Amino acid sequence: MQWDKLISDTRFGLEAYAPTQTNRTDFQRDYDRLIFSPPFRRLQNKTQVFPLPGRIFVHNRLTHSLEVSCLGRSLGNEIGRYLKDRDPSLWFDYSDIGSIVSAACIAHDMGNPPFGHAGERAITAYFIEGKGKRFEKEVRDEGGRWEDFSAFEGNANAFRLLTHAFKGRREGGFVLTYPTLASVVKYPYSSLSSGGYGKFGFFKTEEESYRKVAEALGILKLSGDGEPVKYARHPLVYLVEAADDICYQIMDLEDAFKMKILSFKEVEELLLGFLTEEEKVLTKDSHPEVTDINEKVAYYRSKVINTLVLASVRVFLEHEDEILSGTMQTSLVESFPKSLYEAYHEARGVAFEKIYFAKEVLDIEFAGFRIFEYILDTLIEAQLHPDRKYSELWFKRIPEQYSMHEPTLYGKIQSALDYISGMTDVYALDLYRKFTGMSIPAI
Repeated sequence: MQWDKLISDTRFGLEAYAPTQTNRTDFQRDYDRLIFSPPFRRLQNKTQVFPLPGRIFVHNRLTHSLEVSCLGRSLGNEIGRYLKDRDPSLWFDYSDIGSIVSAACIAHDMGNPPFGHAGERAITAYFIEGKGKRFEKEVRDEGGRWEDFSAFEGNANAFRLLTHAFKGRREGGFVLTYPTLASVVKYPYSSLSSGGYGKFGFFKTEEESYRKVAEALGILKLSGDGEPVKYARHPLVYLVEAADDICYQIMDLEDAFKMKILSFKEVEELLLGFLTEEEKVLTKDSHPEVTDINEKVAYYRSKVINTLVLASVRVFLEHEDEILSGTMQTSLVESFPKSLYEAYHEARGVAFEKIYFAKEVLDIEFAGFRIFEYILDTLIEAQLHPDRKYSELWFKRIPEQYSMHEPTLYGKIQSALDYISGMTDVYALDLYRKFTGMSIPAI
């Protein structure tokens, strides 16, 4: 793959139009368009890991995405500087790489359903072991791709959200530039290549859209004729992924400390584990006037993030040839030097043991299973029987952008998922309570 082709200002849905001259680059416009969009604003009310806060503030999807975007811009700018210093003839500016990566980071979680990853698991469970399993035969018989539902993936849903022309909306969805779209797709292959593990980048309905973007950017196709489609990653995906991995792992430790799931000593040991012995001494001796343990944790966290950002840049440049040839088999984090990777692995182990299965997190998952099962089941049934009175009530409740009269069962299920994945945690819970009669509006 070639850098001068991988970076393009062509916009999805506006291919025939020349870029407009403004005081912002097209890649900065991508970022701004996403920031001001309703789906991005709704992330403020979507769970990251812990339940949305009462008296203690922890990360939600919006704050997480903003932090990932900050790291992504730093990573992209560093790589951009290197590329421009090496080859000044490249048509783009070094900061364009930072703008693309930061925009992709802003968008990377926009397709995730309510209740965090628990929401994805709840949707998958509905189709593989719940009431939704009864739809499998009909979906397959009509030519639909059942794996799109039985291994539901928020990353694929993000690509759909960004590119699909919902009712009343213009062609091209958000009309983003090709490299921004490609940098969002972490797993550039269909659900048929996912092995049932929920790691894929586009649904059947968006497969042609991704193919169009990939071919224009010169992204390598790895699958042969007759095989499920599979592409190499756009190189900037590795930077988006690294920014996400770093924020997710390190910020979860800080949140767990605030939630009193981890003690100060536990968090201090985990964070300082990323530093050399000399760096540990310097870090602990710095700013002796700071006695607030929350501020100490924040300072340790900032040192660790800086260390991991610099390491990610080095690893990317060391493996650039593999990345461009589509042969890189690991993430940047997995290719860290041994000491850093071991520290990351230890932090990840503690997170799985004490954080991701904490009571507060499990309670969210329980709620998600019940809420999604009810909403999905009743909404799909409403589409199958549109003349029923209950169905008419459903349709009056749903925003016009979501099509409730698709001709195929695959389309009906996808429309239901479009609607539910756009909900916030509070909206989904409120809808469930009202439709089940648990909450009745004041009379």
